[in-house]
Amino acid sequence: MNGDADPVMSWIPLAILLTSLLPGLVIFTLAERQVRLRSALNLFGALSKVGLVIALIPPVASGLRLEWRQPLLPGIDLVFITDPMSLLFVGLSTLLWLLTTIYAIAYLEKSENRSRFFGFFSLCVTATVGIALSGNLITFLIFFEMLTLVTYPLVAHHGTTEALRGARAYLTYTLAGGIVLLAAVALLTYLVGPVEFLSKGAPEVAELATERPAAAAAVFAALIAGLGVKAALVPVHGWLPVAMVAPAPVSALLHAVAVVKAGVFGIVRVIHNVFGVDVAADLGVLGPVAVLAGITIVYGSIKALSQDGLKARLAYSTVSQLSYITLGAAIVSVTATTGGVVHLVHQGLMKITLFFCAGLFAEVLSLHKVSELAGVGRRMPLTSAAFTIAALGMIGIPPVAGFISKWYLGVGALEAGQPWVLAVLAASTLLNAAYFLPVVYALWFKDPDEGAEWYVEEHRQRRGVEAPMALLSPTLVTAALSLAAGLAAGLAYSPLSLAELVSIRSYLE
Repeated sequence: MNGDADPVMSWIPLAILLTSLLPGLVIFTLAERQVRLRSALNLFGALSKVGLVIALIPPVASGLRLEWRQPLLPGIDLVFITDPMSLLFVGLSTLLWLLTTIYAIAYLEKSENRSRFFGFFSLCVTATVGIALSGNLITFLIFFEMLTLVTYPLVAHHGTTEALRGARAYLTYTLAGGIVLLAAVALLTYLVGPVEFLSKGAPEVAELATERPAAAAAVFAALIAGLGVKAALVPVHGWLPVAMVAPAPVSALLHAVAVVKAGVFGIVRVIHNVFGVDVAADLGVLGPVAVLAGITIVYGSIKALSQDGLKARLAYSTVSQLSYITLGAAIVSVTATTGGVVHLVHQGLMKITLFFCAGLFAEVLSLHKVSELAGVGRRMPLTSAAFTIAALGMIGIPPVAGFISKWYLGVGALEAGQPWVLAVLAASTLLNAAYFLPVVYALWFKDPDEGAEWYVEEHRQRRGVEAPMALLSPTLVTAALSLAAGLAAGLAYSPLSLAELVSIRSYLE
């Protein structure tokens, strides 16, 4: 069913976009002292978006496809759709935006330029939602490039030399990737016309692959290269670790919701909804993508091992974990694709928890390095428990959500006759354990360093809440969701059930 069958509901995708765009534009005009109004606009937009997305879950899961379309140029439309894939990404973005908004309001309470920050913060989410709801390549490209531009001021927010250097590196990498993506979309549009996202790929792209396979393969490679920058595939991942100079809420968005997820989401769209998995397999282009993803998984984990900075360790973990999604999309198996697609959500929940915890350690105790965390679990037990849950999930220990992703990827690889993937997953799991378990051990079982400034008598005797509730509550919620996504994976409307629907439609419809 499409949007024409229900003209009222067809406006919901546009409304989801506007609930962050309009508040964001207003926030830019507010004075710094208008704290309550700015916070109210942020929360009203975030809560409205959550309500709209929740209303979409049952109809989209049952097969309803809403569509909003507006002509841009002759033959080229701006298109927003709701299908299971877009629902997964927009649902993740919407929920985590609400929680990150609550966290950011408290985290930046004493910061300067908050109206500028929260204005671009809202535009960042608008761009991410636009990417999630895009119904064709042109719409996707517009919001993909918008995301690059509106995220730059967030990375550079502190205005320090280090922040500006990190922001420039981010902009250089992502603009270069955007140029490659623009060229690829322009070439494909020239060859076959505007391309819509369809369950088994666009028929005109399939025709191109049949008649001109070399041209189709070249376009595919260019699309993946352009998207691969934001997806942090080796060797174009270098911007991600240096972008960690951004405030903790921005780091959380970069790694769990916005920029990196836009890249891997785009890769899934290109493989399954532009080319179609069968066409891509026939072209022989999926094998190289899978191998590149495998290399990135292992490389990111090895680099994470040597990082003492907590955010740097988490950044390289993101480089690794993101490529599970790309790997699943490139393996010709319903089960493997399900594992990759559901990791879009699972990795987001776990990684945002880890960055929230890193922000809490920095904000409350001024701790930024792994080597400084000995005994912190005694001072901040709830934060340390949240970190532990998310870290175990990243390793793949049941029943946390990460186990579900890895299980489906492994089973799917065997179904597809790709046993080498099991070696990649095993190596990654061991490396994950090697760089996460020492942190968990230090938090709970090591004695605090004698010279640790935070470990004084007043801290040991402190009673009550370990951190401001506006910072702690979102952290505990995302940790609980990381656990719930694993425990409730078999229920209706769970992320896994929607990921299975995405995969089935890609292969069987």
